[in-house]
Amino acid sequence: MELDEAMRTTGTCRYFRDDPVPDEVLHAAVDAARFGPQGGNRQPVKWIVVRDAARKQALADLYLPMWEAYFAGIGEGTVQANALPKTVLDADHFARHLASVPAILVLCAETSGLHPTDTELGRLSVVGGASIYPTMQNLCLALRDRGVATAVTTLLCAVEPQVRELLGVPDDHITAAHVAVGYPAKAFPTKLSRTPVEQIVFDETFGRPLFAGTPA
Repeated sequence: MELDEAMRTTGTCRYFRDDPVPDEVLHAAVDAARFGPQGGNRQPVKWIVVRDAARKQALADLYLPMWEAYFAGIGEGTVQANALPKTVLDADHFARHLASVPAILVLCAETSGLHPTDTELGRLSVVGGASIYPTMQNLCLALRDRGVATAVTTLLCAVEPQVRELLGVPDDHITAAHVAVGYPAKAFPTKLSRTPVEQIVFDETFGRPLFAGTPA
């Protein structure tokens, strides 16, 4: 499919069919995704494909308590979520059925392959992710091109020690995300809802719009 269409329709899937995703589809998607940019061509990203029912259930058992705390925070107003009520309910369904997703791809990264340059700024360090998440997004797009849906979550990163033990992740690697993968039970979105370009692109200094008028 056209890249522009793929980027505009690769949403977060919350409902999956039971059909397994063939190995050749996963291989082709990762083969394309690995060309995502990363610093120094160090290629830190590794994937663990989890399809065993017991392991998926173990990941789901770790996921659900954290989701329930997050879900409660939305209701109490302590967690900000700019999402429609239906989206939150769909996410709740996803959390309670994570173990039945055909595959969970665990995104790992070798720490020596990361080069964060923002660790001394006294704020949240994010730069290391620049060598990780472009590959993950490439994977989501490559799977979308093949009719396979995805849902990215980072909640399980909070219990990395347990995930590390469950999946044999070595100490010199981190977990950066978990991607639920499968054929969608519902149609892909025809157009995702996002903030207009006019509100997010600035001219020379922050806050001064570069583009004016109504988006096409």
